[in-house]
Amino acid sequence: MPDGKSVTDETSVAKPVRKRDSAGTRARILNVATREFANRGYEGAKTDDIADRARINKRMIYHYFSSKELLYLAVLEAAYERARSAEQKLELDQLAPVDALTRFTEFTFDSFVRDRTFINLLATENRQRAKVLKKSGQVNRMNSPVIDAIGRIVARGHADGSIRAGLDARQLWITIIGICYFFFSNIYTLSVIFDADMEDPASIAARRTHVVEFVLRGVRA
Repeated sequence: MPDGKSVTDETSVAKPVRKRDSAGTRARILNVATREFANRGYEGAKTDDIADRARINKRMIYHYFSSKELLYLAVLEAAYERARSAEQKLELDQLAPVDALTRFTEFTFDSFVRDRTFINLLATENRQRAKVLKKSGQVNRMNSPVIDAIGRIVARGHADGSIRAGLDARQLWITIIGICYFFFSNIYTLSVIFDADMEDPASIAARRTHVVEFVLRGVRA
C-alpha cells in the first residue's frame, strides 16, 4: 500500500478502539439505568428515557442487555458487586474482633450516607418479591464472602473472650444491615414523625454512634 501499512495493520489498530467504545457505551447505559431504576422504580423507568440520557439509540440497550428486565438485573448485580467489593477492602481479618465489627458497622452505615441508590433499588425489588433478583446466578456468591468474614470474626472473638458465644454470623449480618438500612430507608417519614430533620449531619452522627454502640453491646462477652 502507498503508506507502507497493510490491511492487517489497520485492522489491528481499529479493533481496540471498537472494544473501548463498546465497553464505554455499555457502562454509560448501566450508569444511567441505575439512576433511572433507583429514582423511578422498575415500572416507572422507561427505556426511551434511559437511551436519551445515555445519548444512544434505544436499539443499543437491547443489543447489550437484550431486554429491560435483563438491564435491570444487570443494574442490581452491579450494585451488589460494588457493595461487596468495597467490603472486601476493609481487611477485617487483620483487626481485633471487636474492632473488626466496629469497622464493618461504621462502613455499612456510612455507605448509606454516601449513596442511597442501593436502598432505592432494594426497595423496588422487595416490592416485587425479588422477582428479577431470583434470576441472578451471581448474588448468592457475592454475599457469601462477607458473611464468612463475620463468621471468622465471631469465632476469633469467642476464642479470645471478647465476643459472646452463640452468635450466628448470618443473623448478625442481617441485624447490622437492618438497623443501618431502616434509618435511611425511612428517613423522610421519621423526619415527619419526630418533627425534625433526620438528614441533618448532627442527627446522622447521633444515629451512627447509637448503631455502633448497640451492635457492640449485643456481641460483647
